Amino acid sequence: MDISVVIPLLNERESLDELVAKLHSVIGAMGKDYEVILVDDGSRDGSWEEIMRLRATNSRVKGIRFGRNYGKSPALNEGFEAAHGNVVITMDADLQDDPDEIPELYRMITVDGLDLVSGWKKERHDPISKTVPTKLFNWATRRMSHVDLHDFNCGLKAYRQAVVKNIEVFGEMHRYIPFIAYKEGFRKIGEKVVRHHARKHGKTKFGLNRFINGFLDLLTIAFIFRFGKKPMHFFGALGTLMFVLGSLSAAWLLTEKAWHTWVTETLAPRVSDQALFYVGLTAMVIGVQLFTMGFVAELVSRNSPERNRYRVEERAGC
Repeated sequence: MDISVVIPLLNERESLDELVAKLHSVIGAMGKDYEVILVDDGSRDGSWEEIMRLRATNSRVKGIRFGRNYGKSPALNEGFEAAHGNVVITMDADLQDDPDEIPELYRMITVDGLDLVSGWKKERHDPISKTVPTKLFNWATRRMSHVDLHDFNCGLKAYRQAVVKNIEVFGEMHRYIPFIAYKEGFRKIGEKVVRHHARKHGKTKFGLNRFINGFLDLLTIAFIFRFGKKPMHFFGALGTLMFVLGSLSAAWLLTEKAWHTWVTETLAPRVSDQALFYVGLTAMVIGVQLFTMGFVAELVSRNSPERNRYRVEERAGC
């Protein structure tokens, strides 16, 4: 299999026929063996019935249907597991991504030797309520990830098969696949300016909650890659700092009391009457708690068998 096209979708029935027809035309002209994997993320508009109709006319179309809406990342992860192509292309189902970009994306992977190519919607046809948060999001992601891409959130991407088979996408982590791939050692990451079309049918799924969740997920990824295999390095360091601060506070109070008692022979204030006593005590307790959290985290594997288990109601060709 040369190419697998993985397309997550939610309530995009009206777009599917035109999208799949365009894919057949473009990839068919390339003379490559391919499959189109449509992952229905709990649609309620008849998208699955449309997928089955398209499959009946061309067996290259394959489908995966979730029992409920899980999100784009789970849909991509399930599509990645089902993909057989040496090059895996992802794109959105809303007709805003152009299938005509696929030949060049394929060439950049197979000829230029890149691991991942991310599309860059340099000219966007989205409302300002989406473009402004997207620019802010991309700026922050570049700064934190050190991956120099203009458009992390572009759904149109190409991957070498080894990339999608060795990364895990969950939660809302699809925005950070280039960052995840980079951290997994796939360092040949490129970018291509791609055409972006105005939406023809339906409405955007973008909302403020996705923007906020995106930044939280970025912090989660940064933490997991740095401390996921060694959580004690994080919790232990904080615990040590807090315990040392608490111990220094206790030592200061005891020294002060000893000074008053034995050197100046004056009445020293009771240790428990001083605010520093409670600050130090609290710091020591928190330090011990952080140490305990570190030990527990070391014992708990983040690779839970339930991490990417979803209820798939039906499969067609996958």
